[in-house]
Amino acid sequence: MSIQIKSSNQKYSNISPNVLLMCVVMVIMSSCATTKENRGDNLVIKNQGAFSAGGTVIKSEGTFDPLKPWNEAQGGQTRHGDHADVFYQIPANAKHNSMVFLHGYGQSRRSWQTTADGREGFADIFLRKGYGVYLVDQPGRGEAGQTTKPIQITATPDDQTWFTQFRIGQAPNFYDGIQFPKDSLSLDKFFRMMTPNTGNVDEATIVNAMSAVFDRSGDGILFTHSAGGAPGWKTAIKNSRVKAIIAIEPGGFVFPEGEAPKGNRGGSGIPLEEFKKLTRIPIVVYYGDNIPNEETNAASLNFWRSVLTTARQWAKVVNAHGGDATVVHLPEIGIKGNTHFIMSDLNNKEIASLLAKWLKEKELDK
Repeated sequence: MSIQIKSSNQKYSNISPNVLLMCVVMVIMSSCATTKENRGDNLVIKNQGAFSAGGTVIKSEGTFDPLKPWNEAQGGQTRHGDHADVFYQIPANAKHNSMVFLHGYGQSRRSWQTTADGREGFADIFLRKGYGVYLVDQPGRGEAGQTTKPIQITATPDDQTWFTQFRIGQAPNFYDGIQFPKDSLSLDKFFRMMTPNTGNVDEATIVNAMSAVFDRSGDGILFTHSAGGAPGWKTAIKNSRVKAIIAIEPGGFVFPEGEAPKGNRGGSGIPLEEFKKLTRIPIVVYYGDNIPNEETNAASLNFWRSVLTTARQWAKVVNAHGGDATVVHLPEIGIKGNTHFIMSDLNNKEIASLLAKWLKEKELDK
């Protein structure tokens, strides 16, 4: 007996059931193996959803007339804006401390959800480790685009600027040994994850929104990236539900008044009693590769050299006031090739394992 298969190639027109079954099984096994290798075992999510946090409401003068056409400008109307937008997932048997993720400049929560080449991002990696995750779009970015103060959005080509500033390479060339996929499709997807500011949002607005996120999430570990670092410090100062900070290449730091280095990108300083709130929680800061020890002729590299120097100064100040801050420069511990996007580089699972070890040491993994 044979099974008839429609085919333009006659040599495949008669296949025995046993052979067909074996082929189907092999395809399924191959697919499952690929899925397991790329995505891991099935995730069991107990609860998930989305919400807005923080924000303001403004109102225009006048009286609204509901009988007028919808597109006719008139007063007496409100606008809700300047809030954060949060997508969350809680696994079965979740740990006490959740993880709250704040993106960097030009990014949205997608930078924690996936990678340029489609691997799992930190969100899924730590979901598998039993943590609830709260992924934030800060006010004026991504799904939180509704703002109350306008800004001009430009369409100036700038991909190569960010490629260089993010230390993927000096465009168009990649750095040697870089932990970033070099195929053109991955690079295309990476650039398409960039997203603009949709309003003129200040740091205080972001901090207020992030504090409101922690009011919903409860006790948690705050992950920040890049420009998210500066408001991240102040979120921990404002809200005691922040139990630890993991900062990926923060660009700005909060110092006590009178102790900030000249030109500090995080401002001139805050009252010491406020700063000391940072000394009550463990903090770890990670920086990747291709940050030089000496001045170079590349402005992008000199920028990161200055930031890393400031980070080390900042950690000393935190610890001098009784805190627990550690700066990890990955090449110095033998992990090389990381870009500004450590959480989504090719070795992001290795980095996540380092962080999991740190969380265990700090007894934050219960």
